[in-house]
Amino acid sequence: MRVKMILPALTEATSPYFRPIKYSLFPPLGLATLAGYLNPDDSIEIQDEHIENLDLTDTPDLVVIEAYITSAKRAYQLGDHYRSRGAHVCIGGVHPSSQPDEAAKHADTVFAGPGEDTWPRFLHDFARGMPAPFYQSTIRSLVDTPPLRRDLLKRNRYLVPNSLVVSRGCPHRCDFCYKEPFFKGGRSFYTQKVDDALAQIEALPGRHLFFLDDNLFANPRFAAALFEGMRGMGRLWQAAGTVQAALDTSLLDQAVACGLRSLFVGFESLSEASLREQHKNHNHFQQYRQAIANLQERRVMINASFVFGMDHDDQSVFDHTVDWAIDHGLETATFHILTPYPGTRLYSRLQKQGRILTDDWNLYDTRHSVFQPAHMSVGQLEQGYWRSYRRFYRWSSILKAASQKPNRLAQLRHLAYSAGWKKFEFLWNPIVKIGMVAHMRPLLEKILAATKGQASKSLTPQREQSINDRKLIGIKNRKAA
Repeated sequence: MRVKMILPALTEATSPYFRPIKYSLFPPLGLATLAGYLNPDDSIEIQDEHIENLDLTDTPDLVVIEAYITSAKRAYQLGDHYRSRGAHVCIGGVHPSSQPDEAAKHADTVFAGPGEDTWPRFLHDFARGMPAPFYQSTIRSLVDTPPLRRDLLKRNRYLVPNSLVVSRGCPHRCDFCYKEPFFKGGRSFYTQKVDDALAQIEALPGRHLFFLDDNLFANPRFAAALFEGMRGMGRLWQAAGTVQAALDTSLLDQAVACGLRSLFVGFESLSEASLREQHKNHNHFQQYRQAIANLQERRVMINASFVFGMDHDDQSVFDHTVDWAIDHGLETATFHILTPYPGTRLYSRLQKQGRILTDDWNLYDTRHSVFQPAHMSVGQLEQGYWRSYRRFYRWSSILKAASQKPNRLAQLRHLAYSAGWKKFEFLWNPIVKIGMVAHMRPLLEKILAATKGQASKSLTPQREQSINDRKLIGIKNRKAA
């Protein structure tokens, strides 16, 4: 069977003149995971429109398209194209899970939710000539899943080909999070077996890893076992976690000891009222300072996430947030305009209030206001968003934030990371276009390697005992798994 798997480009990544490096960071692991279920003698191709021009002249038997909200229209165009050429078209992903009827107009089969249970069922039905038009995931497990087909990924076209996912979802339920409609009908958080995760890590070449899990620290028992198993591997790695993860110093010490060098943290808002409004109940502003101190003490770089436009925000939120981030020496910050993704509680609430302004999915990129804010105009929200990026990443701000670091090495590392991510962003487009991204990987590793953790130098006997307890828990958990 001839199978073609496509990741359409997000709308915000399609400019012919300017493409931030973020769209060439990671290969499409979801498609490579599904490819692992296909027969070894199938002819399979994975194409990622973020790094290559799609070949639309072929005639595959089966086409699989993964769609996000701002790539939905492009996904539908591709679905229509290949259906006209006689292929059976499958569409799945975050957006089709929330809008299956919309997706069904452009596909023969629509998938809602993760594919570990539905994709094998579809392949069985397809082989018998009886594929269903819709599959809803209900059984959630990563046990005994086949290895993903990394051999099908063009790893030299990505800055971080050693990306991986060892869990699915998140145990928290924030109103604006896309995961609620995606994981509808089953568990919204589950992990691999620890030994399976370690085997996946051991098979990856090089030093650098990037965990794409929504919250790698969400299950402390699993995380403790994973980090203990990674000790001695010589890895440098980045991941995402919550404020609560940064407050758990014993688990954090284990993470640093096995290579954690950078953590994406969803602070989202400096307002307790806004956090409660979105049911982000695991965040408490009064804990932010300690969480940052814990990470900086261990020389873990912080990529902070902030969301603008919540109902308690007015025009003061932009400068207040940026000043706070700079004063706390954060290396990078990612700003977002609150976006009500369809299927979320936020979308339902704003729709009932008559505040949704458009269903043009191309605008749901967290850069446009697609709803009416409570205490400012749409224009004021969008202007404040862009002003925040400019203020945070201007040279004076980067230098001020870097000055918060304790020594010259840490300050230089801050400058290199922040400047490389934003100030020299215009250079990334030609680097991506000529396929030289992989040559920048050693530089990234050098910057990360300069962030050697200090935790072992400052451990009290109580913290040493806490780490030993974590190790025992981890070993027991691995045996149980």
